[in-house]
Amino acid sequence: MSGLAEEKRRAREQWTNDPCGAEYDREHEFGTRDYFTAIEAYRYNEYAPWMRSVMGFDDFAGASLLEVGCGMGSDLVQFARGGAYCTGIDLTPRSVEITRHRFALNKLHGNFMVCDAESLPFVSESFDVVYTNGVLHHTPDTQGAIKEILRVLRQGGIAKVMLYNRGSLNYWFEIVLRRGVLGAEFLRGRSAEQIMSRVIEHTESDACPLVKVYSRQEAQELFTQFSEVTIDVEQLTREELRFLNPFVTESLFTSLRKKIGWNLIITAKK
Repeated sequence: MSGLAEEKRRAREQWTNDPCGAEYDREHEFGTRDYFTAIEAYRYNEYAPWMRSVMGFDDFAGASLLEVGCGMGSDLVQFARGGAYCTGIDLTPRSVEITRHRFALNKLHGNFMVCDAESLPFVSESFDVVYTNGVLHHTPDTQGAIKEILRVLRQGGIAKVMLYNRGSLNYWFEIVLRRGVLGAEFLRGRSAEQIMSRVIEHTESDACPLVKVYSRQEAQELFTQFSEVTIDVEQLTREELRFLNPFVTESLFTSLRKKIGWNLIITAKK
């Protein structure tokens, strides 16, 4: 791990200092059962209530499941509770330790290690499911990481991957219009990618991890070696609608979420 590329070094610095999702509970002591309970309640009840069903936390009982980029282990714990045999990896040692601790608190079993998504330390066809949420758009060789996922999946296995959506309201309004145009970031010579690197992830440091976005077509092309690929769009909050929010019905909001949401959810079968 000593020869990390600059982008990976920044990513590891980012999530060492600011574990993904940690900012959503300031009331309880970090690492306690109450803290993790609060984090889960926010993630699955407020921020992304669609996630349990779309990601299929209860759909893989008895399957061997690898999460690439386990972060604080929030999603991996859900899969383990659903009966999957879980392995979690992360580029960041602190993330691996947090996930290991979280599994122990919940009396769940799993395997955890520090490694790179672009070079997985597993023999071919080791897993029934590979899951990765919000990770591969931070690694320099996203296509290479997807080839590694394909390699370690068994024939007929499933990959569940979330990438940021170029066609989202968040990208075009927040990044391009509000910050790039109205905030004059483009005039200062910053690209959309550079703006995202500075503002997309919660940060109390200056790590500025690499951030990429993909159109549906670009995402589809990343998975051409899989036999079946479906792409769903999710993740929109009412706060993002701003002054339009009071005029948007719940049915319209659901429709918008599935068209201009921030997440592309790729389900790919080997």
